[in-house]
Amino acid sequence: MSDMGRKKTFIRRMLDEFHIYVDGRPKRVVAAYFVLRILVIATLVLQMLKGNYYNAMLCVLTLILFMIPAFADRKLKVKLPSLLEIIILLFAFSAEILGEIQNFYGVFHSWDTMLHTMNGFMMAAIGFAMIDVLNNNPKFHFTASPAFVAFVAFCFSMTVGVLWEFFEFGMETLFHIDMQRDFIYNTIATTHTVINPSGENTAVVVENVKSTISGTVGGAAQTFQYDGYLDIGIKDTMKDLMVNCLGAIVFSILGVFYIKGRSKFAEKLMPTLKTSQDIEIDKLHSEGTAVKQQAIKQAKKKKKKNNR
Repeated sequence: MSDMGRKKTFIRRMLDEFHIYVDGRPKRVVAAYFVLRILVIATLVLQMLKGNYYNAMLCVLTLILFMIPAFADRKLKVKLPSLLEIIILLFAFSAEILGEIQNFYGVFHSWDTMLHTMNGFMMAAIGFAMIDVLNNNPKFHFTASPAFVAFVAFCFSMTVGVLWEFFEFGMETLFHIDMQRDFIYNTIATTHTVINPSGENTAVVVENVKSTISGTVGGAAQTFQYDGYLDIGIKDTMKDLMVNCLGAIVFSILGVFYIKGRSKFAEKLMPTLKTSQDIEIDKLHSEGTAVKQQAIKQAKKKKKKNNR
């Protein structure tokens, strides 16, 4: 079999498993998948017609991200609650389709802040799931306290947040993509000797800052004058890490309540390791769906043959 044939088989197998997975999910989750996929596919077609292939690739990436819950369920045997799954889908859609393609990052200044808060929340959920799965796995001989599980979840979320900021900085440095949003501020506090020639370690506050920047844009010399100074991402990075921290703290606290059995709401957000009974039910469901799909294919072939 050629490489192309193998790729098609692999992709087809992934799609089949994804559809089997979705077929067994609650109606609200299926509705979310259906609506969001239709919107992404419509956006993909529109971007292709416009010749904007970068945005088209973002649409393809979003469709792949939509398969993450199915991958966690089918391959990692992790059961995602419906509410957390919908949050993951909305996060991917909001970040790529609304944020990048529809420019919600530029239109709504709090859009990036909201997504980084959600990211801290979700990454803490993943960190919590990882340690909780190990905690309940008989192959590992240790039992972690609720506080330790929450601490690991928090650290995992913050680590992912820092690595993402590294990625944003790298993309901005190498490809000049403004992922670290630039903002203009009109007040600074500095101990720099140019502004504070005394050399004392006392910050001088400068208000009502006005700046002029001269440079070339597209090969043409231009001068920009504005009130304030241009911050090239430092405050944006710190803001992103702080709201990531906030999201991680919120989920970690919910995790402690969940382990102690004190929160019904937390149960709707906690990923858990599948039991042997869950795996057996999934197997029966997959076999039943495969038989149904085969019957549909046979019916279509028969109808096509009769039409001839």
